[in-house]
Amino acid sequence: MTTHADLPLPLKNLVTAFEALLAQNASEAVVVEQGGALLRTLLATDDWLPDAAARPDPQYYRQYLLYRDPQARFSVVSFVWGAGQSTPIHDHTVWGLIGLLRGAEVSQDFARTADGALVKAGPPQRLERGQVTAVSPALGDIHQVANAFDDRVSIGIHIYGADIGAVDRSVFTAEGAVKPFRSGYANQLS
Repeated sequence: MTTHADLPLPLKNLVTAFEALLAQNASEAVVVEQGGALLRTLLATDDWLPDAAARPDPQYYRQYLLYRDPQARFSVVSFVWGAGQSTPIHDHTVWGLIGLLRGAEVSQDFARTADGALVKAGPPQRLERGQVTAVSPALGDIHQVANAFDDRVSIGIHIYGADIGAVDRSVFTAEGAVKPFRSGYANQLS
């Protein structure tokens, strides 16, 4: 889905509102607050996500591109968790809004110690359907996420402050070792 005309109406409304928000050159705090409200509105209905962007993989979680801003100011993706799936510890390097459309997920934040190792920062946070949280280098950007369920699919809708599939990011070991990666997408749009 690359143009507004291709988008389901609730997603089209979100994209149009996000474009207007970013055109104001809003601060990250404003984008997180107002953008979070826009994402909660999108999550209030669950009849718009195409089946092709909701398919789990039996082995790996999937990230499907729903919309990429032509100027790469933001992207909207569906994040599909198969039963029991989780990410490695990773970062984003840009602001992001994470909301749950179906199911639930559990996120564990991490912080670096003086020697560079990673330690859990606070208790795990459970995100339920309709809830939204934010990540960014300013808010805390290193975490590990898992489907809260071992017996069903969960789906998140994420909005990032870049074309997240093309952003150079990192995965980490608990000892703090860094491995660069680009997430890409399970679907590739032109």
